[in-house]
This record gives sequence, C-alpha cells and structure tokens, in this order.
Amino acid sequence: MSRRIAMALAAAATLLIAPVQADVIAISGGTVHTLSDTGTIEDAVILIEDGQITRVGRGLRIPDAATVIDATGKVVTPGLFAAHTQLGLVEVNAVSDTVDGQQRGTEFGAAFEVADAYNPASTLVAVSRVEGVTRAAIVPSPGFAWNGTPGGVVSGQAAVVHLGEGDDFLVLRKAAVVAHLGANGGALAGGSRAGALLALTTAFEDAIDYARFRDAYDAGARRAYSVSRADLEALQSVLTGDTPVYLSVDRASDIRVAIDMADRFGLKLVIVGGAEAWKVADRLAASNTAVIVSPLNNLPGSFDSLSSTLENARALQEAGVRLAFGDGDTHNARNLTQLAGNAVAHGLPWIDGLRAITATPADVLGLGDKFGRLAPGMVADVVVWDGDPLELTSYPVEVLIDGAVVEGDSRQTLLRDRYRDLTDARPPAYRNR
Repeated sequence: MSRRIAMALAAAATLLIAPVQADVIAISGGTVHTLSDTGTIEDAVILIEDGQITRVGRGLRIPDAATVIDATGKVVTPGLFAAHTQLGLVEVNAVSDTVDGQQRGTEFGAAFEVADAYNPASTLVAVSRVEGVTRAAIVPSPGFAWNGTPGGVVSGQAAVVHLGEGDDFLVLRKAAVVAHLGANGGALAGGSRAGALLALTTAFEDAIDYARFRDAYDAGARRAYSVSRADLEALQSVLTGDTPVYLSVDRASDIRVAIDMADRFGLKLVIVGGAEAWKVADRLAASNTAVIVSPLNNLPGSFDSLSSTLENARALQEAGVRLAFGDGDTHNARNLTQLAGNAVAHGLPWIDGLRAITATPADVLGLGDKFGRLAPGMVADVVVWDGDPLELTSYPVEVLIDGAVVEGDSRQTLLRDRYRDLTDARPPAYRNR
C-alpha cells in the first residue's frame, strides 16, 4: 500500500471516529425567569445543545459557532404548558367529523385513549404555538344525552403532546384519567351527583377486585363487573398512584367528597374547574391536591358555581395549593397568558401566575423534571417575549420547542398578511406577481 493511500485511509478513519459538533443555540441578554431554584436572572445567557439546556447564567461564554438569539431588553420564559385542552382533537365543533375527543357509550370509559386521534396538522396547533404554547395535555370529554349518545362518568385517558414539527409529537400516553362528579357527573349517571359518585367508586372497587382475582375472572369464575376489562386494566395505574385523576368538579361540597374518595383509594387527585375551590383551600393544600382553574370565573353560571370569584387563584395560592390555569377553550388555548394576567390583577403574585402556565402543569403530570423550567438538563422549550408575557399587548419574538426555532406562521397570520393591503384591487392570488 502506498504512503499516500495509507494517509488517506487514516484521515478517513479519523473523521469517522471524531465526535460530531452539535448545534449550539445561545439566547443572550434577556431577563430570564427560570422558575427553578436559580430564580430570575437579568442579562442572562441560555445555552442550548441537542435540544437541551446546558447552562443558564450571567457572563457565560458563547461558543464561536453558536447561533445567537439576541434577547436584549426582552423577557425569556419556559414554553407555556396548556394543562387542559382538546388541541388536535377538535377542529370545528359543529362538524362531527372533526370532533374526536368525546367519549360516548358504555363499552369503554377509562380505556378510551385520545392520543390515537390527535392531529398535529390541526390549524389550532399552529395558532397556539406561535403564541408560546409548546406542550399541551389533550383530554377526552363526555358526550351528553342532549347531543347524541351520552358517555360515562369516566371519559378516558389524557395525553401530553408537543406542538413542534415532526412525527414524534406524543410526549406521554395515559397522562391522566379523566372523570366527572358534581352536576355534570350526575347528568352522566342518571340525574344525581350521588349516582356519579357511586358509579366512580364502584369502578375503582371492581378494578381492585379484578387485580386480585384476574385468573378467576379469565376463567369465568368471578362476578360480572360494572365496567369492561379494558377499563379495569386502565384503572390499575390510577389505583397505584402512578396516573393522576383529572376530576371535573366545581362545588365546594363536591370537592370535599372528591378528596375523601381520593384518600380512600390512594388516588393522585387533580381538581379541574374548581369554581368554589377557594372555600376548601386548606383541605386541598393538606391533601396535596392540585387544582386547574380558570381565573376568569366570577359569575354563577350554574348552581355548582354560585361562589365563583376572581380571587379564587389568589386564595388557593395563599393556602399553598398547587395551581395551574386552563379553561378548556381549545380554540383559544393560546390565551393562557391572559388567564394568568387576570389572576395577577386580582392578587396572585406575578411569578406564581407564570408558574401556573409553565412549571406546575408539568409537575402535576409527572413531567417536571423535563419541562416547565429553564435549567441545565431540561428540554429547551423557550419563549422570548417582547414585553411582560402576562400583558395583553406582549407577543413572542421567538418560540423554541425541543431546542428548535419554530416558524412564526399560522392560519391567522397568513390571513392577516393576505388581506392587509386593501388598496390593491386585484384578487389576493394575483398580487406580488
């Protein structure tokens, strides 16, 4: 072998074994709200490599080859985490073909998984993404008798998705099991909230019995259960405390009943709605029960919410309740910052308002070690804002999901740009030619 060939082969081998230089992104100069133990850092640098945050601090050296995002004079936060939506499950409410999140019938309840119906190409995903929503819990909802076949007290399993590009959008299956008590639960169980509680507790008791006598059940030597085998299997992780229960309930007395039920079965409980949660804030805090509320609820929309108040969030926070925001409005999931801003306007500390739409939803769903904070080792979901993110007039300048800068276009921005110039008489399709 000639010396020249040997040198060429050695050089090729060196290239094969040499480490590939990862792409590095640096976000520099902003006021960074880390929501970690580090707190808020002025004039900070965030270094991102391979989709993860590697360092956060002041005066950090930025690698020469890094892509730099100048955040001078801007505010930097974790990506928003929508705690309760049907993004990708509903496109047009009035068109049944585009509504995939409703559980109906009695064959399957807890086993109903909406993850398999998620559409990452939904126009609503991009609308939310460009306004800072990077992760979302997508939840099933019950069908009611007045709108077709009714569903059951247990609506199925929520999932967590990211709103970025690509086919790996599913972050977590079986993120929570969704159930209903109160007036809505009563409507699903024949007309009484007591019936809803009985249906739910019976399902849990049957799931416990099934786990103990599975072989006998398989052999046909066990009594019939109130729910299907698939539902019994789906409830096992709930009874071990590994999967939380998203329990939709508003009235204070129903929340007390829910806490007692959770204590009885050892459930990890998350109250969704909680219009009157402030009245039982101490019990919620003592039981470590998280609450997902809408800070805009202050009118008695039903007999279950007669004591609604704009100070609900403040009262819960002061009692030490883990607090997240969400109002179930899928078409406006992007309005999380408005929910938080209104809570702050009525007494909630600003940083707790931000935490309720970032870190706490991640914590509630068992994902707090990956999302919701800006710290080394966390997934790089980052939003750079042109002002206070909880102010109505502020808007994201850059949105990163998994360390990748996402496109700033949505159906709404495209329509805006298409019809912005009304002085041109030509049809939009013929402009700019």
